[in-house]
Amino acid sequence: MKKCVFIHTNERQWLGAKLSAYSLRRNSAHADEFDVEFIRVEDYPFLKARQGQPFLRGGVTRIWRMDDLQSFTPLRFMPPKLMGHEGRAVLIDPDVFAVGDVFELLSTDMQGKAVMGRYRSANRKKAQSVATSVMLMDCAKLTHWNCEQEFDELFEFKRDYKEWISLRHEPPENVGYFEPEWNDFDRLTENTRMLHNTKRRTQPWKTGLPVDYTPADKLRKYPLLAGLNSLRARLFGEYAFLGRYTAHPDPNQERFFFGLLNEALEKGVVSESMLRDEMKRNHVRHDALEVAERTPPLPV
Repeated sequence: MKKCVFIHTNERQWLGAKLSAYSLRRNSAHADEFDVEFIRVEDYPFLKARQGQPFLRGGVTRIWRMDDLQSFTPLRFMPPKLMGHEGRAVLIDPDVFAVGDVFELLSTDMQGKAVMGRYRSANRKKAQSVATSVMLMDCAKLTHWNCEQEFDELFEFKRDYKEWISLRHEPPENVGYFEPEWNDFDRLTENTRMLHNTKRRTQPWKTGLPVDYTPADKLRKYPLLAGLNSLRARLFGEYAFLGRYTAHPDPNQERFFFGLLNEALEKGVVSESMLRDEMKRNHVRHDALEVAERTPPLPV
């Protein structure tokens, strides 16, 4: 059976994606039994074709921007097609790093389910809401997924991004759940299998840089504040006055990331010239090399 891990990404998260791929192979005892591939936004023109257009997200209108930090997320639904609807695939965000062996996830008994993820919320009585930032897929059972068509439906206001990305359109009998440790949200413990630095403002490789993402819309209950926020974006730019990325509250997670970076630099997975270019483009904190140099080696 074919097995592959896909990392979807854009240029702003390219370093994270590279280190994510490195971590998958570094921490697997079966690294020769699965492939790792990138799904990059620049390879899918249907995303760029919608630049600047309004779409439906969380019941409100948003503007699609290719330069947003998470413009890759619609590509979560591409792996079954890329696999020719055969075999198993895992899809992960570029800010997800393997601590355990991803082959264990690829080999999980799916109990007949087509797709698996972790519960997005601790409240399991809520409507079906899957955290799709790490997904396990039985590709033969997902022939009904059509990423480009479903993406277009967002702009036709036939589909809501928030519901789509949480698998609320998927029949419940198709959906299963795995342990949260396979998608551990900014938590690193002895049980963590995949670490997800999901809180964008505290991603360790971004500390000190200007914020370059559109915050989640949490102002719907406060129309005046929502209106002021929209006015700010129109007058001064989408990211104006949003502040800067801050340090991650868990130093161990910063050490883990920069420990991976150190190894990747030593092994030529990431070059110093690439890292310096990413710093110039404000994709990576400007002291990344210094932080990497003072970070102790990771346990073997």
